[in-house]
Amino acid sequence: MDQKKDSNVKKNKNRNLKWLWGVLGALIILIFISGAYIFSGLPSLEELENPKPILASKVYGIDGELIGQFFVENRIEVPLDSIPEHLQEALIATEDRKFYSHWGVDVDRFFKAMIKNVLSFSMREGASTITQQLAKNLYRLKESNESSLGTIVRKIREWITAIQIEKTYTKDEIMEMYLNISYFGKGAYGIQTASRAYFGKNINELDLKESAVLVALLKSSVIYDPTRRYDNAFRRRNVVMYNMVDAGYLPKEKYDNLKDDKIVLAGEKIQSNYTIAPHFMEYVRQQVSKIAKRYEFDLYKDGLNIYTTLDSRMQRIANQAVKEHIDEYQKLFEKNWNWDKQKTALNAVLDKAIKRDTRYVSAGSTEEKKQIYNKLKTSKNFVDSVKKVESRIQVGFVAVDPSNGQIRAMVGGSDYDFQYGLNHVTGIKRQPGSSFKPIIYAAAIDNGMNPSTPLLNQPFDYNGWSPQNSDFSTGDYTTLREGLTNSLNIITARLIIENHVSLDQIGNLAKKMGIHSKLDLQPSISLGTSEVSPLEMVSAYATLANNGINISPISILRIEDKSGITIEKFYSEKVTEALSPETAAIVTDMMRSVVDFGTGAGIRRYFHRPAAGKTGTTQDFSDAWFVGFTPQIAAGAWVGFDDRRVRFTGWYGQGAKAAGPIWGKFMAGVYEKLEMPLRYFDLPQDIQTVEFCEETIRRGNPKIANSYCPTKISDLVIKGKEPAECDIHQGGSIWPF
Repeated sequence: MDQKKDSNVKKNKNRNLKWLWGVLGALIILIFISGAYIFSGLPSLEELENPKPILASKVYGIDGELIGQFFVENRIEVPLDSIPEHLQEALIATEDRKFYSHWGVDVDRFFKAMIKNVLSFSMREGASTITQQLAKNLYRLKESNESSLGTIVRKIREWITAIQIEKTYTKDEIMEMYLNISYFGKGAYGIQTASRAYFGKNINELDLKESAVLVALLKSSVIYDPTRRYDNAFRRRNVVMYNMVDAGYLPKEKYDNLKDDKIVLAGEKIQSNYTIAPHFMEYVRQQVSKIAKRYEFDLYKDGLNIYTTLDSRMQRIANQAVKEHIDEYQKLFEKNWNWDKQKTALNAVLDKAIKRDTRYVSAGSTEEKKQIYNKLKTSKNFVDSVKKVESRIQVGFVAVDPSNGQIRAMVGGSDYDFQYGLNHVTGIKRQPGSSFKPIIYAAAIDNGMNPSTPLLNQPFDYNGWSPQNSDFSTGDYTTLREGLTNSLNIITARLIIENHVSLDQIGNLAKKMGIHSKLDLQPSISLGTSEVSPLEMVSAYATLANNGINISPISILRIEDKSGITIEKFYSEKVTEALSPETAAIVTDMMRSVVDFGTGAGIRRYFHRPAAGKTGTTQDFSDAWFVGFTPQIAAGAWVGFDDRRVRFTGWYGQGAKAAGPIWGKFMAGVYEKLEMPLRYFDLPQDIQTVEFCEETIRRGNPKIANSYCPTKISDLVIKGKEPAECDIHQGGSIWPF
């Protein structure tokens, strides 16, 4: 019995021992794999000692001008002895007080931060030393924001690399490298570039307050941007200076004397990476970034040469046209807009702004959020700043060469000097209003109608829908040309409700012409109620200018590496025959009437060459459009507001007035300064001019006039689609009906 028991005990021990060795083996393998994964993301010894040069990628316009760069480090290196001692002290007091005593990692600080993170169920509390931050910035250690585990892996890599850096370089060399590579916002990399960008000074000329502003930017160049978020920057600057007091670098009395001083910048337009086309640059960046992985290049480090379609001369003209008009119109709007009478809109925009504010977002408890919410909502400075931002008129303007789809100019916002931000050419979708009507008329012409086809200009009720003309006018039978020229809603709507065109036909034609947004195919689309982007609208109009052929917009021609070897050439993704040349020509001619005699005639104040176009004004004056073209250029302007609750309050918000002048000034400037040759719209051979009998048109049954017709109207028709001629009754009457 005892032998059997001993045998079982022995078997259990062996089983336990095997299990233990199995667990240990698995742990060893896991540790090995984890270690291999962690070390695989570390820079090599050669990279540590000889960092590779980082080259900016250059972006050129079609005229050969350098229009911008993409880079990681746009910097001027300076030695440590040129950097003020108080700036170094501000950095150490704020970012790493044990900098001169630790060996790359501050273990105590790390564990304290981790405890705070665990208690707060977040990973917000940082613990990186200056050396760790240098490791992350200099060698681009990948950040992982997907999980806490990814953050821990990144931290371990930072630790190891930081220790290697400490072995390779002295503390002064680490401090110098860190200040020379750090990003300070506005495209400024390195402390010298930042000093010039923000204060117009060399680094050795900075005072303590200015140094504290730059150190504050290291935490976040967006949140503490003194040009756009002054209050945040002011508070953070004082935190930096108080840290110096706490660390023993600055007497409390001196801090008290300095803390109320304002931040004085070099100017309002602070930007070291200036470009005449910031929104176009961002549009290009988005496209190049998508193909970077395929070719294994780094847009910011590999010194690419990117050749684009932008014409720098046209871009400058567009910038000037936008600035002149929006500056004038902003004053007009502010005279007519009264926030006190727009309480609903004000409450809505304040609610949105407060919930995006960093103070509200970073608040811990619900009660704290409520307190901050109420405080900001009653803060005059905060409310005034929100009012100013939300009442800023925005604009989207783009010009395209119809013959090849190449974008020649792009202004993505009224704040066109801003490096990034919402692109109001490609990044918004708004109701185009009456500027969508030419697509409806193109479908009608395709179906055999002609500009002199009459429709009854009287209101109707279609399942409860009864559109009115913008001036509430009515009349008898009115031609399609008159309907488009004067933007008569009733005439355009009748094309759909009387089945002259179908909704499916409109949707298909719009897509062929370059509008790829999903359209709400309801009868109200005749009034432009389905949202599209400005670039889509210009692409559609370019189709008419290009004899009915749509060429999708393109912005990049080719990309070369730093040695000039072509990586890829680019062509328009799609070429579509959307309309016959005859239909395109007739609709173009009708749109010339809009510019010469109709709702778009205001552009003749600026531009006097052959042109076709259409205005667009949405309900309650929320959006104003003018889109048009010459034989050489198609362009469009949208003018409105980021928040749709803010809008123009009357006649001055019409497309002809709010958007048309931008188009007119741009075209006038381009044709004059670029000395573009005069060209006319050509008519295809199958287009002919015929005389219609006016009396038959006014009775709703157009006939080609004969010698007995007392009053005649000349207009265009496609050969083979002419209406019947007038005939004579025996009693002498020319009216057979």
